[in-house]
Amino acid sequence: MPTDQALIDRLLRPLKTFLMHKLAGACLLLAMAIVALIWANSAFYPYYYDWLHIKATLALGEYGLSKTIGHWINDGLMGIFFFVVGLEIKREFLAGELANPRQAAFPIFAAIGGMVMPALIYLLFNPSGEAFRGWGIPMATDIAFALGILALFPVSVSLKVFLTALAIVDDIGAIIVVAIFYTDAIALQSLVIGGLFLLFSIGSNIAGVRNPVVYFLIGFVVWVAFLKSGVHATLAAVLMAFTIPSRTHIDGQEFCEQTEELLHRLRKTGLPQGRLLLSSEQHTIVHSMEQMSEQAIAPLQELEHALMPVVTFVILPLFALANAGVVFAGDMSALIANPIASGIIFGLAVGKPLGIWLFSYLAVKIGAAELPQDLNFSQVVGVGLLAGIGFTMALFISTLAFPDESLAEVAKAGVLLGSLTSALIGCSVLYFSTRSSRP
Repeated sequence: MPTDQALIDRLLRPLKTFLMHKLAGACLLLAMAIVALIWANSAFYPYYYDWLHIKATLALGEYGLSKTIGHWINDGLMGIFFFVVGLEIKREFLAGELANPRQAAFPIFAAIGGMVMPALIYLLFNPSGEAFRGWGIPMATDIAFALGILALFPVSVSLKVFLTALAIVDDIGAIIVVAIFYTDAIALQSLVIGGLFLLFSIGSNIAGVRNPVVYFLIGFVVWVAFLKSGVHATLAAVLMAFTIPSRTHIDGQEFCEQTEELLHRLRKTGLPQGRLLLSSEQHTIVHSMEQMSEQAIAPLQELEHALMPVVTFVILPLFALANAGVVFAGDMSALIANPIASGIIFGLAVGKPLGIWLFSYLAVKIGAAELPQDLNFSQVVGVGLLAGIGFTMALFISTLAFPDESLAEVAKAGVLLGSLTSALIGCSVLYFSTRSSRP
């Protein structure tokens, strides 16, 4: 370690170490959810309610959007979250675990089962009436929590890949459900405007435009248009992500050759000494190397890398703070007995693992998919239980399914209890299924 390390670097080292840990995001998300629960069930609840209902306006001249803080978080900031989800989905299909159809079949069948079965179980409790709208809530998986808990166990890489691919397919399903079933009356004119700007974004990609600012400006117009159209803005974010360029501006061979040439010029000029200011020629060479590196990274990966920390450490914790503040007042047994809460709890804790195990098992039996060599179905059940941690997506769909805040509160309570149950049982199953792997 350099002896002349800056004081600020030494002071921030513990924070950086925490933020780089694989569990950091899940821990922060859990901490904010606990803060929200304590705040909402304390004497300070009126401040929690008032904070979420403060009006904030974004205006440009005579045009403006006025929404509460809660809506800005759920419709605005979560748009960035879904944009990153869209980037992940596109990357997985192009160069990830879903690029190989044969390899992707096992998690795809599992994810379908993990969406169908929870919805069916929920409908057993709520076959009709206003509660019927909540069938999409237990379909969701919170990938941050699920992967964070899985990291605590000595599992194979295949199991982590399986859970990641399953969660990605699960996200696709949740986005489709939101777009089709939780959309209000459609304003066609706004939808057409949004569609035209999406085509403009695709055209910019084909034309070779790589500047993220251009796509941000187009994406903002698309988001506003979809918001005004009645189609939920999350769909706009995902569709916009699919238009982001996924190819590098320079191929690998050319990048290596030009980088070696620049390094040769730098050595010939004289290497920078210590931390002294660069000479004019050295600066030109180093700047060229920086530009070369940018050309070797696809905008899709660059944006995903830049936005992921913002989503993990700012947007999702804010979302948890704004949505996990469920008031647990009165008789808990009555709350759990509520058909909405019961449907969600059993959908997450029973439907998820059952659907994931059943569909993946049948897919292997009929030859439509192959079970990876270092996996067994007891581990698949454990992962299925972790997939029952709905949290972020489930809370989000709860706000869409039930405009009535009293019903939304019951649904959110079901999500929290169902997710906690799934996590505890999932940890137990994985503990016993991985005993032979532990040193």
